[in-house]
Amino acid sequence: MFLSLLFSDPLVAIAWAIAALFSLSVHECSHALVAKWRGDKTGEWAGRLTLNPLAHLDPLGTIPLILFGFGWAKPVPYNPYNLRDPKWDSVRVGLAGPASNLIVAAASGVLLRLLIGMQWLPLQNMLIVFLLLLMVLNLSLLFFNIIPVHPLDGSKLFFALFDAPKYARLRQTVATFGPNALFFLVLISLLTNIDAFFFVSLPAFATCDALLGGSCSGLLSMVFGG
Repeated sequence: MFLSLLFSDPLVAIAWAIAALFSLSVHECSHALVAKWRGDKTGEWAGRLTLNPLAHLDPLGTIPLILFGFGWAKPVPYNPYNLRDPKWDSVRVGLAGPASNLIVAAASGVLLRLLIGMQWLPLQNMLIVFLLLLMVLNLSLLFFNIIPVHPLDGSKLFFALFDAPKYARLRQTVATFGPNALFFLVLISLLTNIDAFFFVSLPAFATCDALLGGSCSGLLSMVFGG
């Protein structure tokens, strides 16, 4: 993704890289911040309570991010036994990342809608491009990370809701097959043109449409000349 953009449109590639690094940093920093608020400073002591992307980048996750536009950051460590309410505070820590992405996407969308409505800047202006990329990236991170499969953030809520003994088989099934299914979908997305994560892209673009008051995919096409 980054490399292809770098050769075709270097400025857009830089805007995409900055938006991606900022989005991942906000996401991970939010985990550490909420953990600290709820009594656990493990993430802060590990140097993760920062927006510096260097503190959050995972070498193994950065390479596919550059090549394919799909990657990950280092998980923020936390100790649930330090939290005031280990069960539900773990959920709060987990969902803090997607919540932060929603906030960034909403702020980007409001500003973008204002700039487009006022017609102060052409659609190809780099601020317009950056805000659009920032909104789409954060909405994608939001809906991807709430998938209830480990190691994604949504798994914290899933296992908290289904922690009763009668759900033991369901928990075991999700814990065993969930990550394998997720990896399989990632491979399909990378190796084919199939939108294997349609359950992420559809709500992401629907939310983008609502924030813009128009077609998000249409704006992307106009901005990138598609």
